[in-house]
Amino acid sequence: MHSEEENKTITVNGNTVKPGQSRLVRIEIARLPTGTLIDIPIHIFNAEQAGPIVLVQAGLHGDEINGVEALRRVLKDRAFKIEKGALIVVPVLNIFGFIHFSRDVPDGKDVNRSFPGRSKGSLASRIAYHYTSEVLPQIDIAIDLHTGGAQRHNHPQVRYTLGDSESEELALEFDAPFHFSSKLIRGSFRKVMHSMGKPVLVYEAGESMRFDEHSIKTAVTGIKNVLGHLGVLSKGKRKPKSIHLKTTKWLRAPRAGMFIPEIENGSKVSKNQVLGAINDTYSKTNKKIKAPSDGHIICVNHQAVVNQGDALFHIGR
Repeated sequence: MHSEEENKTITVNGNTVKPGQSRLVRIEIARLPTGTLIDIPIHIFNAEQAGPIVLVQAGLHGDEINGVEALRRVLKDRAFKIEKGALIVVPVLNIFGFIHFSRDVPDGKDVNRSFPGRSKGSLASRIAYHYTSEVLPQIDIAIDLHTGGAQRHNHPQVRYTLGDSESEELALEFDAPFHFSSKLIRGSFRKVMHSMGKPVLVYEAGESMRFDEHSIKTAVTGIKNVLGHLGVLSKGKRKPKSIHLKTTKWLRAPRAGMFIPEIENGSKVSKNQVLGAINDTYSKTNKKIKAPSDGHIICVNHQAVVNQGDALFHIGR
C-alpha cells in the first residue's frame, strides 16, 4: 500500500493522471478487419491524499454483462467521490468479446487464460500483455466482476485466493451473500496478480448475456463496501453478514433428460432435500436430485435439456 503523504501520479499509455485529477485514457489494442481501432477505455480517479490504488474491472469475458452494467452505474453516480488513493475503472476489458456477444476473442482464445501475455502473441495474449504491462504494476488491489456461464446462474458470491489473508478479509467486507476460497487458474488475471503479491476479489453473479438486477445492485454495493473499508470512500458503520463457505461441490446429472430445478438459487438446504428432477421425454423415468449434505445453493443450471455429467447445482457448506 502507498504510505506517502501525497498520492502517486498514474501513467497509462503515456497519459498521466496527477493527484487530484480524473481522466479517461485508452490502451490501443488492435484493429478490426475494417480498420476500426479497438481500444480499452480506462477511467482513472486520483485523489490528492495518499492511499491504495484499486482497480475495478468487468467484461474480461465479453458476454458477462452484469459487471459492465454495475460499473456503468458506478461511473454515473455523482456522489461517488474518491477521498484518498485512486480508483481505476475498466467497464469492458475484452472489447472484442463484448461486441461479438462472446466469452472469448474472435480467434476463440480466452483472455483470462492468457495472462501475463506476449507482445507478439495471439490477440488474447496481446490484450493481456498490454494490460499487465500498463496497468497492473501501478495498482494495489483488484475487484474482478464476472457472471456464470451460459445457462448457469450464480447467486452473488465472492471468491478469494486460498492462503491470502488480505483477499479473504476484503471478501468478507464486500459482503456478498457468500464468500469462499478458490484455487488459482493458470493464465488467469488473478494468478498473475497473485504472483505480483496483489490481492484480487472475483465477484460472480448472474449468468452470461442476461441482466440480473439483484446481481448488479450487489456488485455496486460490494464495491462501495470494499472502498469504504480501505478508506478510499467515506466509511459508514455496518457489520458484514456474508456467509463463509468452507467447501463447495458440483452436483452433476446422473443421466440425460429434461431438467426441472425445484429450489431457489441461494437457498439453504438440508441433506437429502429434493433440489430438482430429471425426466425422460416419454414420462417413463423420473430421477430426483437430492442434496448430499446440509448447505447453500450458490448456482443453478437453467439448461432445460441436460446430458449425463452436466453440472446442475453448485452447493457450498
